[in-house]
Amino acid sequence: MIRVLIVDDQALFRGGIRMLVESQADMTCVGEAADGAQAVRLAQEQQPDVVLMDVRMPVLDGIGATARIVAAQPRSRVVVLTTFDLDEAAARAIRAGASGFILKDAEPELVLASIRTVHAGNEVIAASATRELFKAFGAQRRAAPLAFAELTDRERQIFGLAAKGLSNTEIARAEFVSEATVKTHISRILTKLGLRDRVQLVVFAYEHGLTGERA
Repeated sequence: MIRVLIVDDQALFRGGIRMLVESQADMTCVGEAADGAQAVRLAQEQQPDVVLMDVRMPVLDGIGATARIVAAQPRSRVVVLTTFDLDEAAARAIRAGASGFILKDAEPELVLASIRTVHAGNEVIAASATRELFKAFGAQRRAAPLAFAELTDRERQIFGLAAKGLSNTEIARAEFVSEATVKTHISRILTKLGLRDRVQLVVFAYEHGLTGERA
């Protein structure tokens, strides 16, 4: 059972998402929060698997709430809810630790698929969209940490393709290897760099100027 926490300052929107979540046999809503501070408290109490997080809220916004939840509950995954694709606030929330973002007006099937995807931990929501988001708003570039030097040549190659937003299937096709091999490489890369998922890999690449693109 996937435990979901819904965070949004609009009660009607929260109610709609709750009905959608509760309609699924493999999901349950463990709470609703109208602001970021309440979300942090509920996340600590309920230990949700997935948090659907609005970014613009009173008391504490979704960016601050995301950072606190991810720090306190590493197993909880945060999905940002945003009203438009290129949202600087969403980019900041992802940098704070969110595992991806979806539009508030997304089809119900996409919302459910996103929850399951993040909960599974082996895929990424809109990796290519995340890349475009950071490309649009840029990121403060800084030197790559020593951990990056520990990647093998093959791992750096896979890292570069993943940083461009390519899926496991696309990487496997480009490199003439199996998807299982790609997953193994990605898992090792994330472990070596101390990253949560592939969205964080994209963020890491942009923050350290490792996308292969000019600033």
